Amino acid sequence: MSVLVAILGLALLILIHEMGHFFTARAVGMRPRKFYIGFPPAAVKWTRNGIEYGIGVIPFGGYVKIPGMHRPAPSDLDVHFGPALYEEPRLLTDVERVKRLIATDSYDEAGTALGTLGQAIASAKLSPKARRAAERGLGDVGDALGDDAYWRQRTWKRIAAIAAGPATNLLFAIVLLATVYMLGIPTDASRRVQDVIPKSPAATAGLHSNDLIVGVSRQPAYDFTDIRDAIHNSGGKPIVISVIRNGRYVELPAVSPTKTDGVYTLGFHPAAIRYTHYSPPRAFALAGQDTWLVTKAMGSWIGHLANGSGRKDVSTPVGIVQQSSKAVQLGYREYLQVLAIISLSLALLNLLPLLPLDGGHMVFSIVEGIRGRAIQRSVYERVSAVGIALVLLLFFVGLSNDIGNIRGG
Repeated sequence: MSVLVAILGLALLILIHEMGHFFTARAVGMRPRKFYIGFPPAAVKWTRNGIEYGIGVIPFGGYVKIPGMHRPAPSDLDVHFGPALYEEPRLLTDVERVKRLIATDSYDEAGTALGTLGQAIASAKLSPKARRAAERGLGDVGDALGDDAYWRQRTWKRIAAIAAGPATNLLFAIVLLATVYMLGIPTDASRRVQDVIPKSPAATAGLHSNDLIVGVSRQPAYDFTDIRDAIHNSGGKPIVISVIRNGRYVELPAVSPTKTDGVYTLGFHPAAIRYTHYSPPRAFALAGQDTWLVTKAMGSWIGHLANGSGRKDVSTPVGIVQQSSKAVQLGYREYLQVLAIISLSLALLNLLPLLPLDGGHMVFSIVEGIRGRAIQRSVYERVSAVGIALVLLLFFVGLSNDIGNIRGG
């Protein structure tokens, strides 16, 4: 159940990220063609008001298809209509006409010519595979030639549609952190033991109800957080609990914590924990401060990653779900905090100036706005290849870390 809750939490963060792109693109006049949670192939899909909605079978991810992300190129027609031309050479005249008009930047005329090509394809005798490729080409090239194509929009509209995804994750992180502050932060977490679970390691060590825990493995414990963290981070190795019992200092025999749902525990419940609740204005102010601290830490981490020292801190959705599921075991406050940090991390990582990340698209939009003309498609493709390679490298590094953490318990 904890893993399921963690997966649903990650899916929610992806959903709100894509919703940011989706609704902002619609607001500035770029009607998205698709809205997916997960990656294709589609497990479920439906069409409403000309927009295809779906849930992909690959759960980690999602995307919004904004029309015409790149300026159309004559080579696009070779890719899409090649199989159809092989089976129906008579289509060559219409295809070449569209290519010629695109090459001369006559986009409105090219759209009209594409309509004529569509009629010719509809009446042509094509195999199912060639027809699917041609119909996909008509849709993609038609989107790129449309008035609402992304590449044809003013710079501020393009930046708004792309920046909305990370911005939504950032705002969601602040709202989650503020919610935790309003729900209450433990300020006097009790070290007093309320009860001990029978036959647990705590019972074996001789821990009693009403004992005051003052140390774990001869390290002082000032609140319940110190106690909990020491037990969770023990790795299952024997630990010594020090308590005050009836006014006397007592050191209990060493005992090994047991692992339950990925979390090491001793098997006792603390006395009631007191919480401090904050007003909404103060809660949001504190959440903003926390967000800034995490942002600075993220910048420092990226610097360490560049020189190789931050490699062990890279993670993937596998590790994210693992850590989130542990937070679920600790309580909803801890889970909301972890979810907020993940949401903030998604926002910041997506702002890196790499294609195909959001930050890369924003940088290219700014450069094109300054130049007053679009960057060549080949430049986009080369830069995207480098960005994809770096993202894949980070993914495999993170996956190796996650597998190592799972194996190491």
